Amino acid sequence: MNADIGYALAALVCYGVSDFIYKRAAAMGIAAERFLMGQGWFFCPAAIGYAAITGNLHATPYAGFGGLAGLFLLIGFFNYFGSLRSGSVSLIAPVFRLNFVVTAALAIALLGEPVTGAKLIGFAVAVIAGWLLLGGPVSARATEHRATPRALAQVILAMLAMGVANFCLKLGLAGGATPETILAAQAIVFSTLMTALSYAKNGTIRLPRGVAMQSAAAASVLLAAFLFLLHSMRHGEASIMVPISQMGFGIAAVLGVIFFNEQLTARKIVGLGAAGVALLVLALG
Repeated sequence: MNADIGYALAALVCYGVSDFIYKRAAAMGIAAERFLMGQGWFFCPAAIGYAAITGNLHATPYAGFGGLAGLFLLIGFFNYFGSLRSGSVSLIAPVFRLNFVVTAALAIALLGEPVTGAKLIGFAVAVIAGWLLLGGPVSARATEHRATPRALAQVILAMLAMGVANFCLKLGLAGGATPETILAAQAIVFSTLMTALSYAKNGTIRLPRGVAMQSAAAASVLLAAFLFLLHSMRHGEASIMVPISQMGFGIAAVLGVIFFNEQLTARKIVGLGAAGVALLVLALG
């Protein structure tokens, strides 16, 4: 296993855990804009501080792609969080994490990354895995509801936005910006816009009790996830690294079954197995 694949696998684990944290916060009834504002408050200084401490904070025009990614991430995470209010994490997360299809398509079409048989097989099996997980029952819990059309529309929008965001990160790396600089630019834009949005909606930027802990947990995991993803894409192909990193929906599905009593059906088991096959094909291909 090369270092790029290792970074992508580490990102996979972190993204899977972040999906679970998002679902837990949504189940607590926390408003999306307040949760994400708090996330930005923890994420932004940590990202800038890490870049400065490691000596990798360098102003460059290509860091602007990190800022653009921050805008698309705001759209993606806001809609993703909202979709989790009316759908189980084992249903919504697989759709959201299929954003790699968007990133891979853009990387192949615009950056000239090669199309190989292993990639096509891996993409196809990953999509099948997502479909299998999506088709399972939502949950036996009374507090869980079958995803509404609005929730499905939100998660599809989130998927598209996240796919574009990851492609923007690759563009910044291709231009020579360091992963840490790109992450800092992303954090500044995301945190600033999210704070403004929350203030516009609530008339205050004060975090309700209990939100800070959930936001801090999400920020910590996502900081690691994005750093791992950026380092994997620095020399690796986006059309391979992003799909691997986004296969964390399998982890989210397992955590949903364990902690949210979401039903473990034969269809979900096959879906998780398909996700593992897709991951293996992409990693070895």
